[in-house]
Amino acid sequence: MQEWVNAINSWVWSPALIYLCLGVGLYFSIRTRFMQIRHIREMVRQMFNGKASAAGVSSFQALSLSLSGRVGTGNIAGVATAISFGGPGAIFWMWVVAFLGASTAYIESVLGQIYHEKHEGQYRGGPAFYIEKGLGWKWYSILFACVTVIACGVLMPGVQANGIAAGLKTAFGISPEVTGAIVVLLLGMIIFGGVKRIANVAQVVVPFMALGYILIAFVVILLNIQQLPEVFMLIIRSAFGSEAGMGAMLGLAIQWGVKRGIYSNEAGQGTGPHAAAAAEVKHPAQQGLVQAFSVYIDTLFVCSATAFMILITGKYNVVAPDGQAIFTGLAGMTAGSDFTQAAVEQALPGFGSMFVGIALFFFAFTTILAYYYIAETNIAFLARKIPSAGLFFILKIAILGVSFYGCIRTAELAWGLGDMGVGLMAWLNIIAIIALQKPALAMLKDYEQQLSLKQDPVFNPSALGLNVAKHWHVKHLESTAVPEAPKA
Repeated sequence: MQEWVNAINSWVWSPALIYLCLGVGLYFSIRTRFMQIRHIREMVRQMFNGKASAAGVSSFQALSLSLSGRVGTGNIAGVATAISFGGPGAIFWMWVVAFLGASTAYIESVLGQIYHEKHEGQYRGGPAFYIEKGLGWKWYSILFACVTVIACGVLMPGVQANGIAAGLKTAFGISPEVTGAIVVLLLGMIIFGGVKRIANVAQVVVPFMALGYILIAFVVILLNIQQLPEVFMLIIRSAFGSEAGMGAMLGLAIQWGVKRGIYSNEAGQGTGPHAAAAAEVKHPAQQGLVQAFSVYIDTLFVCSATAFMILITGKYNVVAPDGQAIFTGLAGMTAGSDFTQAAVEQALPGFGSMFVGIALFFFAFTTILAYYYIAETNIAFLARKIPSAGLFFILKIAILGVSFYGCIRTAELAWGLGDMGVGLMAWLNIIAIIALQKPALAMLKDYEQQLSLKQDPVFNPSALGLNVAKHWHVKHLESTAVPEAPKA
């Protein structure tokens, strides 16, 4: 099976997808006049703006829900594999993907908001919805929804579960089978509680663990602060092939940096719009800005924390494509969360390995929750005209089974299946947002114009000619309706 998975990934993750992701990020950065720089202040402000409603979650809950999908095993084990197979320079290209990808995340998240709809009393949206409504490509929307259900419901959860099992085995010696049973039990308690329960768990767990993880990274870096300048220069030199012994890895640095960058921050993959669509906001651009900033949190903060801990302690290996060792800092250790655990354990003996194991559990666990929500949303899209409770139940059982299996299968197969899911979604979504960019760009212009007039931005779909955004038409009419005068 591994050979079959590798063969598919060689096509899915061809150089075409690598450069498409970079090119689209650069294109949208230029078209939005680098909104990811100009609007950083507004991004932070909007994170805590907006309240939950009966149908939608708050902006902060939507941010937490999307971060639960973005911040996962890719931030710990994924960074380690990027360094091992792409060299330290892969981290630079992860930064590039995050910077450019923030604009891509804005575009797709705004589209998710514009074209969302109510389904059984809750906001639902995502690429399948905006492909159908915005482009009118019914067959393409069905294709994306089907691929996403398979990717998020079957292919990708195994990577997260495998990371949890590996981390807990290294830290506490817990067998993968026991870990699998614990994961299934906790996961079932939450996903059977609905979307609101998932959002409530995410808004507590994700910020707490992310801040704690970054704080520990600062401690590790401070304990080795004299090496920080050299580590930073190592990343830069390796990124452009000028580091001794790594000149032949320039292409691999780009490939692994982009691949792991997208796996981690998910910009352009099409997962972020699902969380963005669930938010209760007055203007779609607000969630676009929030989701753009979530890419920074994921890669520039959490992934960078992992990278600097690994590199500053020297606890990593770099392997050439032919299997020859280029750098060996952990003899006999394969790429994964073990790199990060060894790095923190060296700086904080008796604590580091356990802390990373626990952090990995929460990061990866909340990512599985996000995957479930995304898969559920796409089932809701496919089954809008029929009762979907039975289909949701089947999905719950499937994702519980996949998560248990992911705990006990090999890491290589888990990552291969995960990469396949990410790549297929990215191909389909990027094509869609290129074709449907006009409304998202118009939304940014409208938002900026209202801000310049010192107004609290409110979306009027009729003013922008977006007649298919039916939910927003109703919402705008309700907000502008003049209350009747009381009768005498």
